[in-house]
Amino acid sequence: MLEIRNLELHVTHACNLACESCSHYSNQHHAGNLDLAEAERWMRAWAPRVQPRTFSLLGGEPSIHPRLAEFIPLTRRYFHDSILRLVTNGFFLHRHPDLPWALRDDPHAELHLSVHHASAEYMERLEPVLDLVEGWVNEHRIRLVLYMSHRHWTRRYGGFGAEMRPFEDGLPRQSWDACPAKYCTQLHDGRIWKCPPLAYLPMQAAKYALSPAWQPYLHYRPLDADCSETELAAFFAREDERFCGMCPAHPEPMNLPNPLRAPNLPHDSE
Repeated sequence: MLEIRNLELHVTHACNLACESCSHYSNQHHAGNLDLAEAERWMRAWAPRVQPRTFSLLGGEPSIHPRLAEFIPLTRRYFHDSILRLVTNGFFLHRHPDLPWALRDDPHAELHLSVHHASAEYMERLEPVLDLVEGWVNEHRIRLVLYMSHRHWTRRYGGFGAEMRPFEDGLPRQSWDACPAKYCTQLHDGRIWKCPPLAYLPMQAAKYALSPAWQPYLHYRPLDADCSETELAAFFAREDERFCGMCPAHPEPMNLPNPLRAPNLPHDSE
């Protein structure tokens, strides 16, 4: 069993926010919830092989998934010793009255509330969420982490949809050194992927006719669960590689536009 730093799982690709240049492409109108039985097959295949210090449930926006709370005991069944981290923007947590019970019953589970903007409009919309989670903390003693993600936002690619383009600075080592996702390996489609931009790029390409500039990065091959021990160790020991060149070598902080979407858009629904 190989100990790794972090493993992440999308429970849904849909998101109610539209954060510009999201590294998961969650601003690009994707949809689809992960079936729990399928998630269990993926976990069962990898649990004997890797031991993540942290296992992260996210998306997309995970609270869009109607059976979110069930992912807590499911993940714990296979990754016994990991810190279990649920990362959410919080706006749909009220849909999950059973979630605080699931979090309370797991002594190593944490709720990470990610704040994506500091505007008055955003914070006003967030007030009921903060009241809700404060009640959960007081009543159920769940562990809450409040993270101001908008303060650390950088552009991961240019454009949107079919106009999206990679940076291609030609300095993959520098891109790796500066990468905020270099320890965000993804469990997706039953395989392990180096990072979110590579894991969900095929999904992006299937939805939009991306330019030929993306073809070299679409040739990335993730790690299969039946890989050899040598392949497994080499995968997690590998730092920069040519695929890192799609991301900026010198990322600069950006002023994230308000990511709130109109509440009645189709991609806000389950």
